[in-house]
Parts: sequence; structure tokens; C-alpha cells
Amino acid sequence: MAGLYLSALTLSHFRSHRRVELNLDDRPIAIFGSNGAGKTNILEAISMLSPGRGLRRAKADEIARAPEALGWKVSGLLHSLGQLHEIETRAENGSNRTVSIDGKTAPQIALGRVARVVWLVPAMDRLWLEGAEGRRRFLDRITLSFEPKHAEVTVAYEKAMRERNRLLKDMVRDAMWYGALESQMAEAGAQVIANRAAALARLQFAMENAQTSFPTAELSIENPDDVDFIDGAEALLAALQASRSTDLRAGRTLVGPHRADMKAIYKAKNIEAKQCSTGEQKALLLSLILANARALSEDFGAAPIILLDEVAAHLDAGRRAALYDEICALKAQAWMTGTGAELFTELGDRAQHFEVSDDDGASVVEPR
Repeated sequence: MAGLYLSALTLSHFRSHRRVELNLDDRPIAIFGSNGAGKTNILEAISMLSPGRGLRRAKADEIARAPEALGWKVSGLLHSLGQLHEIETRAENGSNRTVSIDGKTAPQIALGRVARVVWLVPAMDRLWLEGAEGRRRFLDRITLSFEPKHAEVTVAYEKAMRERNRLLKDMVRDAMWYGALESQMAEAGAQVIANRAAALARLQFAMENAQTSFPTAELSIENPDDVDFIDGAEALLAALQASRSTDLRAGRTLVGPHRADMKAIYKAKNIEAKQCSTGEQKALLLSLILANARALSEDFGAAPIILLDEVAAHLDAGRRAALYDEICALKAQAWMTGTGAELFTELGDRAQHFEVSDDDGASVVEPR
């Protein structure tokens, strides 16, 4: 099958797992076990096979299994569009994370060229209720799934902004000090804005043109400063220059894509997501993830690897079955966790099933 899936996964000293070796096929993966057994750790390990800091946003030195503190490693055999790749990411004790693909050292962004990974975890359940930062991060993760280079321009923008903020805090008023930094911010920031807009448009199209049991949202990106960046880098540069005096008083940059927010309207009821019930908010999140997967299936050529942590417990049997049907229709290798095997009954033999248990402080994973 010319899709996207892991046929082997190995974890070494990763969180609660001393060593785990899984042999897999292209079907979804159902993982069940008691709370604290190490189910989410498996999903986090897979998320590290994509650019960034994974689904927990952990630093490399926070992941190594205690008390050994030997560092950690995640490796796998990845089937991607008819090609087989050996991928690995690791961090020795006290060292930064490294990546290798087919035995050669590679930058993290290279992982995004061979694989696409999307996820939904319980920490995201309050996405619509909390601050804009979490929604920006969610949007950037979606954007990164479509455009792996989005990570580079985001880092470039944030680096230049930190330098500009340092000047502002030091009350530097000489325009010469700001010129180059603002130009860098404008170029990178304009690309960030364009990438986000393209990803959101792609997501909206995928939601509106699908037969799905999950709700449709009307999505938008809002800027709290009412600055129109439609003209790209020139508009952003002008806004940064015009905002210097205000920014000096604040000691930080107050205009730019780092201030944007993602909004969602539950279309069936025409109300903002933050005003929806807990169940409706969860359903909207699932709808976004599924739309992301459908769009990637068309754009990348295969559905992404999908990580769904404890998602089944929040769905009734009907919607749970609908979710499984959509995942199978996508031919996606979705990794799903839950506390009991009964949560995955509707999947039957359409999935592989694994039980995770604790054995004297170490996670054990066994097929069922």
C-alpha cells in the first residue's frame, strides 16, 4: 500500500518504557490500559518523529526514563508513498535531540518531508476557552502539517522579534537599530501569515466538502490590533515602524502574527466555539483533525499518522463508531488510547489492539 504508516516502532528509555518493540501493519492501532500505564507515552514517542517538540512540548532532557537518565531513542520503519525509510530521533543524556533518516543525520524539518503527523490530546480540550497562544500553536501545528518550512519562518520571525524586544526594553530610540530587525520580521512574518491563511482555507474546504458525522466550523484568523497584513511584508513593515513608540512604552512588540487568534463558529447553531457545550467543543476539535487528515490525504498523497489520546471516552457509541469509520475510510494509521478494550469494540479486526500495563515501574506493551 502506497500510504503512510509505521511497520515497526522501537522505544528505548522513553518515559516509562525501558524498551518496547512493536511490529505493525497499516491498520489503526488501539491501545488500552489503566491510567498511568504509559499509553500516552507511546503517542508522544510517535509525535517526536515529526518536527517540533512533540505533543507534550517537552524538552529533550525531560523525556529520558528515570532513574537511569541514559538519554532516550525512538526509531521506526516508515512507509511513505511507496518508499521505506528508517527514521530515528534521540537525545543522549544532557545533549540536544538529533534526527537521522536512512542512516544519515538530518534536520528536524526533514521529518516533515517524509511523514505528516497530527494529534488531539486531552490538554487541547480547553482550546476554545483559554488564551490565544494555545490556538495559535494549534493553528501553526496544522499549518506545519501542510508546509514543513513553516517551522523555519516561524523561528526566524520569533528570533528577530526577541532582538527587537530587547532593544525596546533597553529604551533604544535610534531608528537605525530597528531597521534590519524589522525587515527580517516583516519578511518572515508575512510568510507566517500567508502559510496560516492557506492552511485555514484548505481546512475550511475539507470540512465543507465532506460527508461526516462531525460538525462544521466557520474558521477565521483575527488580529487584535486591527492591522490589515493582506499586502504582505510591506504592510507588516509599515505597521512595525508605526508602532515603535507604543512598543517602547510597552517594552515589547504589539503588532504582528504573534498576536493573531484563530476563531471558530459552530455553523449548525451559529455560535462561537467557546460558547458551545463541552461535548460540542470536543466534536469541533475532532472535526478539525479529520478535515486536516482529509486535506493532507489529497495534498500529500496519503492520510497522516493520527494520534488520538483518550478520545473515545468522550464520545457516545454512535459517534465513536462514526469516528472509526472515517479513520478507516481515510486508510489512516491512527493511534488511539483508552482505559478499556470495550472502547474499541466497534473497530473489531479493522485495527491492531495492544494492552499497556505496569510491571515494577516499567511499561509493558502486549498485543491482544
